[in-house]
Amino acid sequence: MALIDIDLLTATLFKTLVIPGIITTLWLSDLICLTTCKICILVFVIIFIVLPLIFKFSFALQKSILFLTFISYPPNLDLKRPEKSGLYATRNFFVTYRDQEEDIDVDVAVWHVLPNDLVRRFAKELQIDEPTLSNMTAPEEVREKVDAIATKDHSQYREIERILHRSDLNLADTTTQKALFEETLRATTNDIVLYLHGNTASRGASHRVELYKLLRSLNYHVVTLDYRGYGDSANISPTERGVVYDALAVYQYITSISKNPVYLWGHSLGTGVATHLLSLLTDMNMPGPRAVVLESPFNNIREEICAHPFSKLYRHLPWFDYTISRPMYANELRFESDQHIAEFRQPVLILHAEDDHVVPFNLGYKLYRTALDTRGKSWGPIEFHRFEKTSHYGHRYICRAPNLPEIVMHFFRTYRDEQY
Repeated sequence: MALIDIDLLTATLFKTLVIPGIITTLWLSDLICLTTCKICILVFVIIFIVLPLIFKFSFALQKSILFLTFISYPPNLDLKRPEKSGLYATRNFFVTYRDQEEDIDVDVAVWHVLPNDLVRRFAKELQIDEPTLSNMTAPEEVREKVDAIATKDHSQYREIERILHRSDLNLADTTTQKALFEETLRATTNDIVLYLHGNTASRGASHRVELYKLLRSLNYHVVTLDYRGYGDSANISPTERGVVYDALAVYQYITSISKNPVYLWGHSLGTGVATHLLSLLTDMNMPGPRAVVLESPFNNIREEICAHPFSKLYRHLPWFDYTISRPMYANELRFESDQHIAEFRQPVLILHAEDDHVVPFNLGYKLYRTALDTRGKSWGPIEFHRFEKTSHYGHRYICRAPNLPEIVMHFFRTYRDEQY
């Protein structure tokens, strides 16, 4: 044991002193002057010692780096008008709930995107023109399958028709929108996807809108939200517990209106939100969604921090764990999907691209292997789909994979009527 400790101490000292040592050697060799040597060592101390120590003791900085709420794109995005992002027949609204732990009211901004079959059926009433409608059509290779499973019972549309055929119809009126969109959730048999996005930007980011359009073309309702601190939701600093409860509030809103199957879809940081939410629903003994899709997931935030491009300068420092990883863990910024995935029974579909440089492929695969080892044998199955690096989907664009619609439709259909 003593030899191991000495080896570790030697390696630590070498990593600590190698850069200052190189700088000093350059000065002793007269390749740089003393002033340059002092400046270089000062810069080293600031970047590699002072900044990590500030990070260790600043909870606000830890949250800022994890959630990246200060990064917003695209510029000048009007989230109150989803049609500006190409999402017609989409309702923008807020779900407000009381956060009992923080004793505050939280406004969660939400989009509800209507499924394609409803948009086509009521295109005239919804004021959707033919060119727009054609752009919302499902990929041709899956169109027949989508139409084949569409409902044939049109009697369910009567209340929707009653709202749309009113003489004083005003689709811009928030009360009318609420009545109409909630009736579509209540009356139709279309399944519902609750999308939980990753860090940076908002629900209106272009790669997220691409996925909404795909899911709507497959005839799913899409409900997506911005957690606190994101987009036009409540201007409150996010925490892991906070964003999970934001997602819970929207999930409860959906299930209070519709009895149709609900699926969770988490991307990147949203996969940590999704697994934590499912674990929470299990603890609360509440009915959960039918299944969950984890797109580009990590196993826990500790390992993701070490692998993230932002940590490249710091990850090999001997004090990295002491100043970066452990403080976040101590402050409940954990997103431990590898633990949560063993705490709920729902089926899981993992999607990951081999060329993902933000959340490396091996972390998603590690989560998959952990799930296989820790989940109950009678629980919902776990599936893993890899996308080859030659496809260049990276971290954001698995939604462009030609086989994704078939994968998703098969997964949702398989577990639509199952209870775990």
